[in-house]
Amino acid sequence: MRRAAAGENYGQATHQMYEDENEQLVDGLKDKVTALKSLSIDIGNEVREQNKMLNMMDSDFDSSGGLLGATMGRLQRMARAGHNKIWLYMLFFVLFVFFVTYMILKFQR
Repeated sequence: MRRAAAGENYGQATHQMYEDENEQLVDGLKDKVTALKSLSIDIGNEVREQNKMLNMMDSDFDSSGGLLGATMGRLQRMARAGHNKIWLYMLFFVLFVFFVTYMILKFQR
């Protein structure tokens, strides 16, 4: 009978040891779940902020596109109007700018 009691105590000690180990593993798992939850919340916040920035950039590009479209429309009207004198002035201006840039770079050395 004594032998049965000793075996029973050993079984209870082993069971308690497994229970303690399981509790430690559960606590470790809870910590990991908490860390993952925090990380996923941070990722969600970052995604929302990035979406706001992208929406703002999209509206800026739309307004810039509208401005460029209007400018291109004016240039096309001017080209169709046949103002050759204006194109000649623009050519001279561009050549003048290149010449001045060349002179500045040449004398800078």
